[in-house]
Amino acid sequence: QVQLVESGGGVVQAGGSLTLSCTASRSIASFNSMGWYRQAPGKQRERVAVITTGSMPNYADAVKGRFTISRDNAKNTVFLQMNSLKPEDTAVYYCNMAISWGQGTQVTVSP
Repeated sequence: QVQLVESGGGVVQAGGSLTLSCTASRSIASFNSMGWYRQAPGKQRERVAVITTGSMPNYADAVKGRFTISRDNAKNTVFLQMNSLKPEDTAVYYCNMAISWGQGTQVTVSP
């Protein structure tokens, strides 16, 4: 099982940007699919973006055109670039690879 550590969360005003990083404890080259999920208070965890080898990234409708997922195998890292942030993007963001989940990083967007 791989260990995942997210970073890059914080507090930002609406319209601002953040980049989240998820670094794995070993090579991610063998992982076909990895993704970002989020969970807001009182809500279920939801998929935000998934990147799969050989396919176009898949995004939740709520973030299409604003978020971009990417991976850097050399750095064992998956990124989530978030632009034009909205208050409704406030949540704990989690990275996922196979059965492994990170501890989450808080993103708070103020009006």
